[in-house]
Amino acid sequence: MTGRFLADDGCTIAFDYRPIEGRPVLLLSPSLGTAMALFEPQLEAFEGRYSILRYDPRGHGASDVVPGSSSMDRLGRDVIGLLDHLGIARAHVLGVSLGGMVGQWLGYRAPERLLRLVLANTSAYMGPPGGWADRIAAVTAQGMEAVTDAVIERWFTPDFRRDHPARVDHARAMLLATDPRGYAACSAAIRDMDMRPTARLVAAPTLVVAGLRDPATPPEHARFLAETIPGARLAEFDAAHLANLEQSFAFNTTVGAFLEQEG
Repeated sequence: MTGRFLADDGCTIAFDYRPIEGRPVLLLSPSLGTAMALFEPQLEAFEGRYSILRYDPRGHGASDVVPGSSSMDRLGRDVIGLLDHLGIARAHVLGVSLGGMVGQWLGYRAPERLLRLVLANTSAYMGPPGGWADRIAAVTAQGMEAVTDAVIERWFTPDFRRDHPARVDHARAMLLATDPRGYAACSAAIRDMDMRPTARLVAAPTLVVAGLRDPATPPEHARFLAETIPGARLAEFDAAHLANLEQSFAFNTTVGAFLEQEG
């Protein structure tokens, strides 16, 4: 079921929901500059085992662009509103990068809505703010082409870029299709975010995933989360920033085993 959900500020959020009676919901929250298509390898692995819910963050994919900056609170409330719209009381949440930041917000602001939480290639803080200000200025003035090559280098290791050009081109197409205003708005949310003080308040069983060659959210960022979130576990892969694509089989196997655990 594809549809569009109207958030409380008038922004329309695009989603794809594939419910299966009796199966828990797995919500997939994508990274900055991508859309729900980021999770094609996870859809293939988990469809039939879970009721899959994917969505495009505001300003991305088929969702609306809203003028001005966004915030992590706003992005988190979009997810809560979407769950309410679909009548979903609780869900597993798997977030990559920006999606993992939204997952952290849910973990301390709305833990009652979570079953299990996977925080992949993400961070509690991505300062300094000046770097984000420069990126926002670049895409605002020159469009997504201004940052695409540098972003792709952070997303994938050189070996993966050489050996899997079709998958890299798919990711590049998502990035280039992102509205610069939406990218800038969500970049501002990351610029202004500091969830280091609240990491210890995340109250859901949590798996933290790191890419050992991730220059965007380095392994030490994941280790901080794993050490600070009560009871969190850590999995590290030989990947750059999009481990769910670069190491999809190992990623899916590890995430699947975590989600199937009880307690």
